[in-house]
Amino acid sequence: MSKAKIHILVTGASRGIGKAIFESLDQDMIAVVGQSTSGEDGLIAADFSQAGAASALWQQALDRLDGRIDVLINNAGLFEPNPLAADDWLESWNRTMTINLTASAELCRLAVLHFQQRHQPGRIVNIASRAAYRGDSPDHWHYAASKAGMVAMTKTIARAYARDEILAFAICPGFTMTGMAEDYLASRGGDKLLADIPLGRVAQPEEIASIARYCALEAPASMTGAVLDANGASFVR
Repeated sequence: MSKAKIHILVTGASRGIGKAIFESLDQDMIAVVGQSTSGEDGLIAADFSQAGAASALWQQALDRLDGRIDVLINNAGLFEPNPLAADDWLESWNRTMTINLTASAELCRLAVLHFQQRHQPGRIVNIASRAAYRGDSPDHWHYAASKAGMVAMTKTIARAYARDEILAFAICPGFTMTGMAEDYLASRGGDKLLADIPLGRVAQPEEIASIARYCALEAPASMTGAVLDANGASFVR
């Protein structure tokens, strides 16, 4: 009897880390569906700043994957500066929390319920950030807080549902060579920030993708709840 394909949903799959993850899952025994805000290149369009977007995405992904999802990879995120004195500071805070944390939480909830209802194992991989532990710039309180929340959520899921064979992992990259990181490095003085990374360079999206793929497909069950750092030793716990 042939082995069933593993069905995977990846958010934020149009560029950077998410695109690298999506492309790393291209093989015969995997069926993968991706999300982006605009839905280009066959991805499902879902704007997580809008109410109901996460649940609508989940249903569309189920429709494309014959009613079964085995692995959820939450990668979609927003990284926008929010100066302390900005008139719209709270609006920017809420937008980042909604996209980075609330939408991920909604999808995690739907995934856990789906796994439980099917009485089947499942995996959740959340792409957080070094900022969850180290913090970030004065203009990025909201980003650091959202990623810290994602780590705490991942640990909670792992502890709560391990007996159901529902596994959860968080990955905390440092600077990764994506559009968001390139803009940030330029704005904060790239050479100075690079000097703070003992490895001497930022990570490549493919490096983070390899970790995500491992967590999604190969990591042993005893690893559930693990938080994996990938920051060139710029922050060592």
